[in-house]
Amino acid sequence: MDKDNIYQDYADFIFKYLLTLTNNSQIAEELTQKTFYQAIKSIDNFHDNGKAKFSTWLCSIAKNVWLQEINREKKKEKLTESLSNEEKRFPNLEEEYFRNEEKINFFKQVHQLNNKQREIMFLRLLGDLSFKEIGLIFGETENWARVTFYRAKQQIRKGDKTDGS
Repeated sequence: MDKDNIYQDYADFIFKYLLTLTNNSQIAEELTQKTFYQAIKSIDNFHDNGKAKFSTWLCSIAKNVWLQEINREKKKEKLTESLSNEEKRFPNLEEEYFRNEEKINFFKQVHQLNNKQREIMFLRLLGDLSFKEIGLIFGETENWARVTFYRAKQQIRKGDKTDGS
């Protein structure tokens, strides 16, 4: 086997074979290069004993190179996904700090409200109750609960502006 002409003789054939596997000419070109690199490294293992053609041997190398590339891509995707999940599990400490500061500030503001307003805020925001349900708890109308909640919100906003200046 003439090592010098292997690439010229078989490159187009291997490229087309890999193109059918990958459906991507850029990847097929890259894998063709890798195939010939592997073939040259192990050409002494090819025995021309009439059982297998050289082109078949090259195709088997090309297929292995392609399968290795698929496995490498799968591992890369798993790693990327794993790192992405890690970021979701461990939020940015600075963001967490400011979120906690905002919560503390909010609860300080709510603490300044009168008992009814505070309870309505807690029932609405933490208890996730409707205005109708809140009205029933206080023996008032749905509209009363809505207006009281709105006024409490306005009071918190006013307090937030004076504290934040």
